[in-house]
Amino acid sequence: MCGPLKYRRQYSARVSLKVVAGSASRALGKALASALRADTVDVAFEKHPGGFPDDERYIRLEGDVADEDILLVQSTHPDEKIVELMLLQDALADERARHVSLVIPYFGYGRQDKKFSAGEPISARALARRIQVGADDVYTVSAHEPGILRFFDIPARDVSGIPAIARHLKGSAIDVVLAPDANARRFAQELADSLGAKWDYLEKKRIDSFTVEVEPKSVRVQGLRVAIVDDVISTGTSIATAARMVREQGASHVVAACVHGLFVGESMKRLSGCDEVVATDTVESLATRVSVAPEVAASLRRPTG
Repeated sequence: MCGPLKYRRQYSARVSLKVVAGSASRALGKALASALRADTVDVAFEKHPGGFPDDERYIRLEGDVADEDILLVQSTHPDEKIVELMLLQDALADERARHVSLVIPYFGYGRQDKKFSAGEPISARALARRIQVGADDVYTVSAHEPGILRFFDIPARDVSGIPAIARHLKGSAIDVVLAPDANARRFAQELADSLGAKWDYLEKKRIDSFTVEVEPKSVRVQGLRVAIVDDVISTGTSIATAARMVREQGASHVVAACVHGLFVGESMKRLSGCDEVVATDTVESLATRVSVAPEVAASLRRPTG
């Protein structure tokens, strides 16, 4: 199910569409509405009117959605946003929305797509099974493991967020794109192809029992402008280590880039050795520099087949 599937809707100017954005994805929701020339439905996010002191989520649709095609945009991070998403889906069903396409800009819990130890849940599957109940089709953006789409029983498609990063870096004269480890090679290769740059990935080299160095597997970086890219930056530890190492190897300019910028704790401080930190609007942060709206909108318009 990782490839394109047949969809009940391909949105264009000929199809009426309204965008509903959860609180995790309001900026992207507005950008998508603009790209698709769609109306938006405001949503009230408030403390529960009953005055409950336990921070239960409360939402209210402030527009008519009856018999409308809806694009529901909400990342599933942090946990409270999952509850909010389910409440939005319930409200849309109760108000008789005709068709709901779900856009999950950042699929939280998508990093565990298999069982590593007995007794563990497969978290990506658990979440997919529950949120698909209120949707007719679903779009993710640069899912950590594209194979998670197989957990949906409705049409599902993953949209790459790397072209958005490439748009931002187009004029930056990047010479080399590096993945911080072998698992991120596909992101580095895609970005490098878009920028016309070389690409490589970093590997650990053990010097002795106490010392580990990280260096590019084959490409030298002396005097070059380098972008280090991954799908997610969470604590920033891996990319900060990689940035420090390529600096020591003579890189003249270092950019840290990701699709999903979680930036937990002191991550931005760890990345202070980079010349620039770039993230998209799948997760809104201080490092958000570019929107994935054009890529998602193009995927929504893609013909069936």
